[in-house]
Amino acid sequence: MENQAKQVVTQFLTAVQTGDNQTLAALLDTAIEWDQPGNNRFSGVKSNVTEVFQMVGGMFEVTGNTLRLAEIKSVTTNGNSVACLIRWTAQKPGGQQLDVDNTDVYTVTGGRIVKARIYSSDITQEDNFWGR
Repeated sequence: MENQAKQVVTQFLTAVQTGDNQTLAALLDTAIEWDQPGNNRFSGVKSNVTEVFQMVGGMFEVTGNTLRLAEIKSVTTNGNSVACLIRWTAQKPGGQQLDVDNTDVYTVTGGRIVKARIYSSDITQEDNFWGR
């Protein structure tokens, strides 16, 4: 189970890095629960894959398509739960920059990600960057 969960999440993160939306859609459960931290326009719980894609699309729009999963630092498992330390970067058209580590915890069931809980190493930076 741990190997399958790690494989699914690794495929997901690789698809994020390469912009492979077809693979992303295949790996996210349609009823995924996605918990985005902070107090900004993208914070809160998303209840399905459509809401997740809307959130991410908004992030790309705000950043002029500069949002990048710059680094996958570690991928660790415990049963069907996978914790990943990753680094995100972005720059708004006005020059404001984001450079933050997140720990994402994914739950995998039946070969798909059914839950994602995101933790930020610098929530103040994220809130200031994303705004309300």
